Amino acid sequence: MNTQSISAAPMSNTSRMLRWANLAFMLYLLLLAVAMVGTGFKWSVGEEAKVLFEFASHPIAGLMIGLVATALIQSSSTVTSIIVGLVAGGLPVETAIPMVMGANIGTTVTNTLVSLGHARCKTEFRRAFACATVHDFFNLLAVLIFLPLEMMFGIFQKISEWLVSPLMGAGNMSMKDLNFVKPLTKPVVNAIKEPLAHFGDMMGGLLMIGLGIITIVVAITVMGKLMKSLMVGRARDILKSAIGRGPLHGIASGSIVTVLVQSSSTTTSLMVPLVGTGVLKVRDVYPFTLGANIGTCVTALLAATAVSGEFAAFALQIALVHLSFNIISTLVIFGTPFLRELPLKGAEWIAEMANRNKGVVAGYLSFVFIILPGSVLALTV
Repeated sequence: MNTQSISAAPMSNTSRMLRWANLAFMLYLLLLAVAMVGTGFKWSVGEEAKVLFEFASHPIAGLMIGLVATALIQSSSTVTSIIVGLVAGGLPVETAIPMVMGANIGTTVTNTLVSLGHARCKTEFRRAFACATVHDFFNLLAVLIFLPLEMMFGIFQKISEWLVSPLMGAGNMSMKDLNFVKPLTKPVVNAIKEPLAHFGDMMGGLLMIGLGIITIVVAITVMGKLMKSLMVGRARDILKSAIGRGPLHGIASGSIVTVLVQSSSTTTSLMVPLVGTGVLKVRDVYPFTLGANIGTCVTALLAATAVSGEFAAFALQIALVHLSFNIISTLVIFGTPFLRELPLKGAEWIAEMANRNKGVVAGYLSFVFIILPGSVLALTV
């Protein structure tokens, strides 16, 4: 009886309509939250924004901040949406670019944890751990190649400036004429700001940033769950039809499934048990993982539509940095035979080591996500 009611529930038209309505409301909450972060940032620091972010002005420190924040929250979509809000409040784009790169690395912790489910069987664990870490090695390689180039030549800053230039008004950076979200968010932001004003500029602004960040986390978490419940059948169909049909299909399907479920962690974690049990090979799911990197950029682009005022184009620019970084790193690394093999070899090597000694898993996670970022931040701050 229970089983029938559970299986019948998703088929109800009323239930589906309510879920779509909830999804629309969560999207609105996301846009509202990004506007809150930007407003709170401008309100609390004003002209002192540069002083506040001096600790992140070193690109490597910015990279580590993005990595740690995403490892803690486990959603690169959430962290990049927060970064969009901060840029909307005056954080310089060049400071935010390494943070976005770091967010790509931090999102891969979930895969590694999922692979531990296969720890009882050595063969399964070796395959699952290799599948989980191929994402890490690809993102680490992308940062190793492109962060130095960005520091020397400002590649992604220039590409994103070029992409956003058609939206810039003559002589200013405002997107006021194109912004349709501001009338929906501004009254609510002002209503929230009013009671917080009693705490003073600095504290009121920080409280608004805190509320905005909490709302972003809640909105994206709920959006992910709703999208999975609405799209899980279609996402699974795309997955089944695309894996094994070649790298381009894999990249495209990874992007589509990630847009549908709103989480690259979820998309890539789905692959781990399939590889662990031998249904698929690491090489088969590698392109799918790269597609997940691209698909996760949609949330930040949506978030950028919530921004208005003098920094609006900059907020869109940082969202485009995230997209162009993931597309170009996929083209360069996956398109170059020698580079394409490096993440696979790295993942297989560490999987062999972890298979011999499970302590390698704890050591690997601690080093990449705690010791390395902590040491770098201690040296650069």
